Amino acid sequence: MVSDTIRDLLEHAGIRINGPNPWDIQVHDARWFGRVVREKNLGLGESYMDGWWECGQPDEMICRLLCSGLEDKVRVGLRYQLRLLPAVLFNLQSSSRARKIAEHHYDLGNDLFFSFLDPYNQYSCGYFQDTDDLNRAQEKKLELTCKKLNLNASDHLLDIGCGWGGLAKYAAERFGCTVTGVNISTEQLEYAKKFCRGLPVHFQDCDYRAIEGHFDKIVSVGMFEHVGQKNYRAFMKKVRRCLKDEGIFLLHTIGGNTSRTGCDPWITRYIFPNGMLPNTAQIARATEDLFVIEGWHNLGPHYDRTLMAWNRNFQKAWPRLEKKFNGRFKRMWEYYLLSCAGAFRARSIQVWQIVMTPYGVGASQPPCRNFPGQSRMV
Repeated sequence: MVSDTIRDLLEHAGIRINGPNPWDIQVHDARWFGRVVREKNLGLGESYMDGWWECGQPDEMICRLLCSGLEDKVRVGLRYQLRLLPAVLFNLQSSSRARKIAEHHYDLGNDLFFSFLDPYNQYSCGYFQDTDDLNRAQEKKLELTCKKLNLNASDHLLDIGCGWGGLAKYAAERFGCTVTGVNISTEQLEYAKKFCRGLPVHFQDCDYRAIEGHFDKIVSVGMFEHVGQKNYRAFMKKVRRCLKDEGIFLLHTIGGNTSRTGCDPWITRYIFPNGMLPNTAQIARATEDLFVIEGWHNLGPHYDRTLMAWNRNFQKAWPRLEKKFNGRFKRMWEYYLLSCAGAFRARSIQVWQIVMTPYGVGASQPPCRNFPGQSRMV
């Protein structure tokens, strides 16, 4: 029977159906077994949204699933594979499709995102070095990022995918530099302009492919996941054209352990349309003959802690959010935050800060390797 097969597979991962542990799955609808077999990751996430199952700690359940290697043991059907085919055949992140992610996700409304983010509105992982506080961890991440860029008051910094302007504000206030922020989200840009009012910060509503000018330093945090493997080389070429020969580029991105051409089907459908996680080989190929990689810092474990903090904040804020969003949205959002936390905890996905300098111009090595807590940089 299908249910017996699922039970056996889950028990291999230390997860029991209707078991006593907080990471055990409590099934409320017997159709769940067949749905998960047919739809794999998509069915698991959608059935949670539909209330077909519960779990006290979905993050730990996902972590155990991934650590067990269960994904590799379950045979992927043709229907599942066909969902990945468009990313192989087509450029789903072309300039004509670039705004889809902004409209689907980032323009959901500032009230949602600000309910769980820090005062700088950092929608990327914090740096929990000597702190358990999310707000302080995000400030530490901003400080770390700016110091790796060796920012100073004479610099003009380009921020590709500037979000709500938090990094731009921090860099302008703390380091005195000029910042140009580029984004394609209307909601984010409107807020960023107000957030950075009175500072030497300017914003442009344009795709990265349309950026013009030359900059002393360039940074991109949490945007490369939307570029797509067919565009990685074009992205790096654009950055190199915009970066002065003595400049520094810092890329902050979530990454995978293997080369893939698509993303998790549930994440693609409900959270990040056409998202794609690069791996080390794809990034290295994209930078060949363009950049020297000076430092590669894995912050993956910090994202687990960030996501758990975001979920706690989201749950506390829900009473005021439920006037705008329904219960199925709540389950979708908590599944997104907690399943991603579990994936980082299992080391199934990573987040990297990669410091680069222009290749072939004799640029000196920046002081990106000499900060406290950087012993794991390579």
